[in-house]
Amino acid sequence: MAKILIVDDEELLVKGLKRSLESEGFETDTAYTGSQALEKSLNQHFDLIILDLMLPEIDGFEVFRRVRQVSQVPVIMVTAKGEDVDKIIGLELGADDYLAKPFNTRELIARIKAVLRRSSGQDTDLRSSNTGLIRAGANVMLNVSRRTVSVEGKEIDTLTAKEFDLLLLLAKHPGQIFTREDLIRLVWGYDYVGEDRTVDVHIRRLRDKIEPDPAHPRYVQTKWGVGYYFQTENTP
Repeated sequence: MAKILIVDDEELLVKGLKRSLESEGFETDTAYTGSQALEKSLNQHFDLIILDLMLPEIDGFEVFRRVRQVSQVPVIMVTAKGEDVDKIIGLELGADDYLAKPFNTRELIARIKAVLRRSSGQDTDLRSSNTGLIRAGANVMLNVSRRTVSVEGKEIDTLTAKEFDLLLLLAKHPGQIFTREDLIRLVWGYDYVGEDRTVDVHIRRLRDKIEPDPAHPRYVQTKWGVGYYFQTENTP
């Protein structure tokens, strides 16, 4: 079962989450400061980190930046602020999800399970019937079982779980336009009402990583006022 690090300076909240997660079968560890979170996350293996942004000693954003320098472990950011600017900054950094306090523990558990499914490649909505290769046009190759992407023969090893899932969905249906609501439903896998800007952030990050010129994308195209689609040389 997955091992989860809970990082928050609210002791009662941490204890409650620890009990709830362990009752679901997860193994847990805890940290109450940014320094503790860094020490544990950099020296132990975790399958997912729940990271509060407002931490003593080192804030959650800095913890996240330093963890991301060495690991792509899935991270769900948590904050009491709930402001769009914090949400977008967190997603820009590469967080896998974001939840504002106060939140329902059952919702957090559902999101944890969704993120773990995506990071392990077990989300059946996004996987082909086999675990082989998907060629998207002449230049983009996705290895479904390894969850890797090559563009023009060069492997791109910086994609997060969500970025890979977005690309996989679009590449499997070249030319099909997906609205933001479609992508939220198919990639995030749960009700994400009011967070359609999340899709724009992830699409922008995906383009930064796979496009030769992100300002003039070759692969992930925008249908203005509608949504996004994958362009190949055969796409009308």
